[in-house]
Amino acid sequence: MPLDNKAIVRRLYEEVWNKRKLKVVDELISPSHALIDPLVSTSQVGPELYKRRVVELTTSFPDLRFTIEDMIAEKGKVVVCWIISGTHKSGFMDVPATGKKVSVEGVTIHYITNGKILDSCARWDVLGLMRQIGQISPVAKNTMVGGAHGA
Repeated sequence: MPLDNKAIVRRLYEEVWNKRKLKVVDELISPSHALIDPLVSTSQVGPELYKRRVVELTTSFPDLRFTIEDMIAEKGKVVVCWIISGTHKSGFMDVPATGKKVSVEGVTIHYITNGKILDSCARWDVLGLMRQIGQISPVAKNTMVGGAHGA
């Protein structure tokens, strides 16, 4: 079962995200699927909203690509550590295109039953993405108070 679940999740990243085959979403995502993501204040439910999320991100970053770094499956859960990379070519979160290349790490836990992804809970470095497209200044480096030997 965990091997099959890994194959389902791998299809989601490779076929849906990397190859833009939106029809595959209907095969993989359950009608009640909830996507919990740091960019949305409430969960997005269902395959149509998942497709909309794919279109939003791939419109803003047309060369967006997911690279799976690690995947762990146990019972009905598949945890994926990933990196997304792409070029900011169209507006994203009210930020006009910058042409900057981005690379951001994240982790998503997918819950799977009967061959369908029921829910996905994503945690990723939104702040890092906003820094890379120039919307947030990098944090100033800390300086030691009192010099190298203390006060």
